[in-house]
Amino acid sequence: MAEVPFIDVDRCDGCGDCVKVCCLDGLVIINNVVTIVNTVECNWCTECEAVCHTQAISCAYEIVFEEL
Repeated sequence: MAEVPFIDVDRCDGCGDCVKVCCLDGLVIINNVVTIVNTVECNWCTECEAVCHTQAISCAYEIVFEEL
């Protein structure tokens, strides 16, 4: 199984913003909490983490670009 973003269900308010930005349709809202349903294609774009206003989603990796 691929690594997936971590979801803190106690912080999630079910707003659905993360579902809207997931280009792989990997997230759904079930019982007012986001749930990951498609992990195979997740490429860690971190869009779900970026739009989460409650910080309920965190991705294990951060990509940092450095100017040379």
